[in-house]
Amino acid sequence: MSNPHRGKTGNATYFITSGTYQKKSIFQSERMAQLLVEVLLHYRDQGKFLLHEFVIMPDHFHALLTPGDSVTLEKAIQLIKGGFSFRAKKQFGGNLEIWQTSFHDRRVRDAQEFREFRSYIHQNPVKRGLAQAAEDYPYGSASGSFQLDVIPQRLKPHHSSVRNAGLKPCATQNPRIPVNTAKLHDSS
Repeated sequence: MSNPHRGKTGNATYFITSGTYQKKSIFQSERMAQLLVEVLLHYRDQGKFLLHEFVIMPDHFHALLTPGDSVTLEKAIQLIKGGFSFRAKKQFGGNLEIWQTSFHDRRVRDAQEFREFRSYIHQNPVKRGLAQAAEDYPYGSASGSFQLDVIPQRLKPHHSSVRNAGLKPCATQNPRIPVNTAKLHDSS
């Protein structure tokens, strides 16, 4: 069964879920989870997509991302999954199957959906018993340890409805949310 082609997907933001082959918990390993974070940030830094939120769970990951101007959603996910597989095999050896085929996506229609998906991503490790609070989980954007891209303008609520949507308007022209590098390297 082939994956459906979505055509040009730029200028839209998506909630993505992709799982491991046979639901194996390969991201339970700190080095594998950290490698997937590095791959996400690498392709984001290359401008392949904007990364708004993410979480790496033991057997899947979720992300809120916007494909770059010249990148389809399928290509963005191919880069993430293929880039991770290539680097994992190169760094750790072996020839195991890593990913299930395809992925699940949902186009984010408005600020309310963005807020709901962000909350789901942040709370996923808490609901699975991997952390007591979302910000305590080291492999997700809720930790505050990673540089993220701002909410796309078309998904930002009007200033008068910001409090109701739970999103903050961006007061700066800087396209990235600052990173807290102290948390990233904290070994405790």
